[in-house]
Amino acid sequence: MSKKLGFRKALESKVKKSQAAAKKKAISIFTAMSVAHVDDEEPGPGEVRHVEKVLPKGDFYTGQWCDGLPHGNGKYLWTDGCMYVGEWSKGKTMGKGRFSWPSGATYEGEFKSGFMDGKGTYTGFSGDTYKGSWVMNFKHGQGTHSYANGDYYEGEWRRGFQDGHGRYQWKNGNHYIGQWRNGLMNGNGTMMWSNGNRYDGFWEDGFPKGNGNFKWPDGSFYVGVWSKDAKEQSGTYYPTGTPAGDLDWDPQQVYLEDLKDCKICPGEKVTILPSQKMPHWPGVGKGNEGSRQRRSEGRLSNFSWSSENDVSAASEGDLRDGDDDSDSRDSLPNFKTPTKRQGQTISKGHKNYELMLNLQLGIRHSVGRPGPAISLDLKSSAFDPKEKVWTKFPPEGSKHTPPHQSCDFKWKDYCPLVFRTLRKLFKVDAADYMISICGNDALRELSSPGKSGSFFYLTNDDRYMIKTMKKAEVKVLIRMLPAYYKHVRSFENTLVTKFYGLHCVKLTGAAQKKVRFVIMGNLFCTDYGIHRRFDLKGSSHGRTTAKPESEIDPTTTLKDLDLNYLFRLQKMWFQEFCRQVDRDCDFLEQERIMDYSMLIGFHFRGVSTPRTSGVRTPTGEDSENSGQDQLLSDPSRWSSIQLGINMPAQAEKTVRTEGETQLVGEPTGVLYDVILFFGIIDILQDYDISKKLEHAYKSMQYDPTSISAVDPKQYSRRFRDFIFKVFVEDS
Repeated sequence: MSKKLGFRKALESKVKKSQAAAKKKAISIFTAMSVAHVDDEEPGPGEVRHVEKVLPKGDFYTGQWCDGLPHGNGKYLWTDGCMYVGEWSKGKTMGKGRFSWPSGATYEGEFKSGFMDGKGTYTGFSGDTYKGSWVMNFKHGQGTHSYANGDYYEGEWRRGFQDGHGRYQWKNGNHYIGQWRNGLMNGNGTMMWSNGNRYDGFWEDGFPKGNGNFKWPDGSFYVGVWSKDAKEQSGTYYPTGTPAGDLDWDPQQVYLEDLKDCKICPGEKVTILPSQKMPHWPGVGKGNEGSRQRRSEGRLSNFSWSSENDVSAASEGDLRDGDDDSDSRDSLPNFKTPTKRQGQTISKGHKNYELMLNLQLGIRHSVGRPGPAISLDLKSSAFDPKEKVWTKFPPEGSKHTPPHQSCDFKWKDYCPLVFRTLRKLFKVDAADYMISICGNDALRELSSPGKSGSFFYLTNDDRYMIKTMKKAEVKVLIRMLPAYYKHVRSFENTLVTKFYGLHCVKLTGAAQKKVRFVIMGNLFCTDYGIHRRFDLKGSSHGRTTAKPESEIDPTTTLKDLDLNYLFRLQKMWFQEFCRQVDRDCDFLEQERIMDYSMLIGFHFRGVSTPRTSGVRTPTGEDSENSGQDQLLSDPSRWSSIQLGINMPAQAEKTVRTEGETQLVGEPTGVLYDVILFFGIIDILQDYDISKKLEHAYKSMQYDPTSISAVDPKQYSRRFRDFIFKVFVEDS
């Protein structure tokens, strides 16, 4: 313990001395050198010259300069001691360069738009070294990491974590070769201990899970099904036939003892990233063509980074400097900000009040009921359509149900074990799930039913959406449930709707009314205000919102012919997006599903919501404080960014030039920084006889390629073609 404390104090002392030396160096440079001020007379447009400038906050730049920005080779020194030497493009680090921190840490390699992006080497102040591929500040691709504690990893990375195939060597001689996910051993792999023992088999979240065998140097081995839960552990021990064989060995020893010294080193934390240090350039945005071009390179947001590594709101003057011309003002989005939550609260007296009480009673009973330990490996019997549980809920209560103030009803759970396992797979905590749906807060009913006639309800915390279903939809979901479970288990980034439960309420008495409903994840559960939302199918017939512009608000769901944006994703996200859309569409096509949509919602960064207020933006509205944008600037919060959730992107304005039926307009070069949310919804419509008749009827009246009702193969192809035009790579 004393050695660790001593090492930590030595590191802290080293960092403090390095920072003090860097600041002293910066002060000496600024006091000893007579340099031009940033507001000196500028050369003509496009002319590159060499300058030495002290910038308004005391930072120093020397190198090539063009149109009021670093462009070419140059050196930038921040007052806190950070320094970049390398290539620039229009005020951003772009190309090869070297960034150094006051602590002594360095990154040398390729940059793109201020981010560590490409091939590069990071050497930490403690001795950590990563050499390999980077994408948008993430270790992503092939790379090697030598840790300060002596551990070593070589293999694949994804979004900053070991992911894919790789080899990890511990300082003590133990090593693992196999599959990884999110920085943990996951999948098929082999662990070899320095004493000669080894485990070959499957892993989950860093521990043996599933089929595997453990071998000793003397040749004896154990084969079985592994689990941290001793009750789930089962297997057979095969001794070598010699007295050395130990028949009393307990497999749980692997978890309790053998893996105790096999922790994955987290590595050195980077306190501030080069992209976070990119300065605010007052000249960006002046001039008409220059404004559009620089928007494409990276539009100014409503905050800047100070040398103390915290976010500070820009002043009104800074923002006016950034968007001074009428061209950029005209291109700003014109919309209403969200002012209230969607839906009507279901309180006493509402026509569906008793139905809500029944639903909440049933969910509390289903989820709270004790059940066996959940294994992700389900038997085929769990998916049997006959696998359902009826429960009676008399008002006076029963042996298994509490007394209640609603009417007498019966409750049905469809495939309860499957949905319980899905909730575990989707990392839904049972207690939180019950509180969201069955807590003291009432559900909210959306103002009008969808085109299908279904009603939608939202939980008060916006986490879950409850949809009433037709009997035919229930049959489709149960039919495709085995394939759905296999798909979502195989692809954690799937964009298809997440289903958490399938239930039915049957009222007793003369009515005998049945209400079937499914519980799903709400795609727009976020602290960000959703300013625009689109439901996109890739068809044109009837795909417009019959509302005048004045009546469109943030809760309006627009359609294909209303779309006036392209969405630019960073290379890493775009590649993953394309792969996942292909996988999801293949799955839906195989299940004979059509008429699904890509639901998209986005938040314009720097635009106000009712939650907070702050500085003024160029729209003239109060802006949010920078707290929401800290999601993107704080590396510790990046774990909340997933494919389709909280995704930073750019939305480019488009215009239609080929008439009203043109689905995707022409890009204008006007871009906005946005946070994107998207997913594939309405995946329970199969190509049944009604859809075939609809296709035949509408094909005689309209262009067959413009209608939604087409066979699943054609629908999938058309949907992909369209979506891959709406989402493009940000080059």
